[in-house]
Amino acid sequence: MHKNTEEAGVQMSMNPLVESLQKPATDFTRQDIIRYINEHGIQMLNFRYVGGDGKLKTLNFVVTDREYLESVLATGERVDGSSLFDFVESDSSDLYVIPRFSTAFRNPFAEIPTLDILCSFYNRDGEPLESSPEYILRKASRLFYKQTGLQFKAMGELEYYIFSEHGDLYPPEAQRGYHASEPFTNFEWIRTEAMRLIAQCGGRIKYGHSEVGSFSDGPIHYEQHEIEFIPVEPVEAVEQLLLAKWVLRMLGRQHNVTVSFAPKITPGQAGSGLHIHFLAERDGQNIMADEEGITREARKMIAGVLAKAASLTAFGNTIPTSYLRLVPHQEAPVKVCWGKENRSALVRVPLGWNTKTNMVKHANPQEMDPVPRIGGKQTVEFRVADGSANLYLLMAGLIQAAAEGLNASDSLERADVLFVDVNIFAGSHRELHDRLESLPASCAESADLLERDREFYIADGVFPAGLVDSTIKKLRSYGDASLRERLENDRGALRELVGTYIHTM
Repeated sequence: MHKNTEEAGVQMSMNPLVESLQKPATDFTRQDIIRYINEHGIQMLNFRYVGGDGKLKTLNFVVTDREYLESVLATGERVDGSSLFDFVESDSSDLYVIPRFSTAFRNPFAEIPTLDILCSFYNRDGEPLESSPEYILRKASRLFYKQTGLQFKAMGELEYYIFSEHGDLYPPEAQRGYHASEPFTNFEWIRTEAMRLIAQCGGRIKYGHSEVGSFSDGPIHYEQHEIEFIPVEPVEAVEQLLLAKWVLRMLGRQHNVTVSFAPKITPGQAGSGLHIHFLAERDGQNIMADEEGITREARKMIAGVLAKAASLTAFGNTIPTSYLRLVPHQEAPVKVCWGKENRSALVRVPLGWNTKTNMVKHANPQEMDPVPRIGGKQTVEFRVADGSANLYLLMAGLIQAAAEGLNASDSLERADVLFVDVNIFAGSHRELHDRLESLPASCAESADLLERDREFYIADGVFPAGLVDSTIKKLRSYGDASLRERLENDRGALRELVGTYIHTM
């Protein structure tokens, strides 16, 4: 990073540690953490890490003296892996959790001064735990670079609902909440407060807005919102989403409202997805688009992702209600295809600022300074996943699929066959709709597809075979093979099922 750019990033950071230590988080050392704790009266230290269920865990420490603090930060702590992972045997289950100093942040909710740090898992031999979701993602990222010479980056669009009993002056208009502003939205202030706190915890936010879903059901008012992030390294991309979920839920508890990332909240209303945007860089330059548009390499990556999209649902759509969202006419994909700016497609290529028109000059004729050309903003959007996703595993699978596309000789031909530039749900395009591969309609189908692609995921040692097998077993345990048919005319059972999974990952 250029020195001036680095200094500007430090000066503009909202992370209190970056501001106090006057260095980027990537440069934090153990002694930096100790100095911050001493200078700011930190009394508690929390280790945070994600178990096999994809949820954030916590281990608390009281900061009693310098020697103990040094020991904790230098050597980590021991935890029971068999209680964190389904596939760790109880007779060899002790694991180490080791803090990663670059992830340290000031806990914005603790009543006493508290510092939180994200951790990685290590086994009895001091080696990274092969089955840790975080390490699986690191392995996939390293392999992608080794095989392609490219750096994979990604970010997520985090959709969620906030709901509570309402007494608002302006009742919501169903399915018309997109980018609504106060006073026509009740919870914008929670979203903006969440964005501020996420940034303080190190999250790199692109923007936030209210989403389409907005409706009332009796006395309950439901509002859908979205926070979107900036593309970063894959592990950071996942962890800023995990912290964002934590922040939003903590704010919901503070203000006595419910926050849910579930794929379906109420039958018949818009569901919530967790779209993943990705790109690849060569020598720091985005290679997804050029002056001619989307590049050959980008189309190859798309072909690879489409080839594994159906089995990726095993990591991105992990509960029965995930498949109540993946239905026609709800801006959620049901067929394996891609398109440009086409929201009925599984993979979408959004606008990427590749136009040569100087829009800022046109909108601001008084502007005298030359407007710099800022390239490298093109991404590709994977639209299948939802809030139930095990994000480390989903991202690792996406990276593997993209690498397969870059390396396969027939990727461009596959991409051409699966390109659509029309709404596939329109009646006039029924023949096109029917010839495209469908996404699974249940966890049971998703398990079958993961079993079909099992060898792909365990290749090169990225996914441990035991983890893939336990994922298949978990998906089949729901027994939802004919769930849609069973619920079709039973609205009460459908509502009960939605309620069961209202608080997902």
